[in-house]
Amino acid sequence: MTDDRPRIRIEPNPKWVRGLHGGRTVVDSRRSRFVWESPYYPAWYFPLDDVRAELVPNGETVRSPRRGEGTRYDVVVDGTRLADVAWRHVDSPVEELRDLVRVEWDALDTWLEEDVEVFVHPRSPETRIDALASSRHVRVRLDDVIVADSTRPTVLYETGLPPRYYLPKGDVRMDLLTPSDRSTACPYKGWASYWSVAIGEAVHEDVAWSYRTPLPESAGIAGLVCFYDERVEIEVDGEPSAASSS
Repeated sequence: MTDDRPRIRIEPNPKWVRGLHGGRTVVDSRRSRFVWESPYYPAWYFPLDDVRAELVPNGETVRSPRRGEGTRYDVVVDGTRLADVAWRHVDSPVEELRDLVRVEWDALDTWLEEDVEVFVHPRSPETRIDALASSRHVRVRLDDVIVADSTRPTVLYETGLPPRYYLPKGDVRMDLLTPSDRSTACPYKGWASYWSVAIGEAVHEDVAWSYRTPLPESAGIAGLVCFYDERVEIEVDGEPSAASSS
């Protein structure tokens, strides 16, 4: 019988990784592993000796078709117990996993690669961000109304995603945009705030966004406005954008 379940992919991480809680080091590792638990981005797993806190089994388990059953732990650091935030696949069919520990991302308040803080989740070594100034002609239309028209976009190329066109506010009908309460976070770009667009009586919620203070690798899109190609009509040099036409 053919086993169609995805293989567990594990690769060494050359970066020095640390995780802290309340200023106390919980993880300090130069030997971590990237483990792709899902196809989108990897998790960090650490050698047992690189965990600088007590691991206390709590009787809970975690199950995975590929990684095998895992033992869950509370993490105790300087008398503070972080409940059910770590696990090990001690008897994993994947031998390399047996002596590695996984710590929940949100259990710690600071994660560092070298001395640079990482946000949201571990960054994939295969993802690249390029924010390139361009003179392409970008026109955004919604309900037959042109809401943006620019020949000075910044094109954001992100591995695995369609190009996104970030436009100066001076080229956007900001009078049609209303700030919303939505926000999202990205480990490569930072925190985005959103706008809804009102065309007559119709309100199109959360169709545009902006990174006011993006992370350094995405600094080129600071303060610019981007629209979902999938929810508006975007023309680039007179042709539908790749995402609009897909």
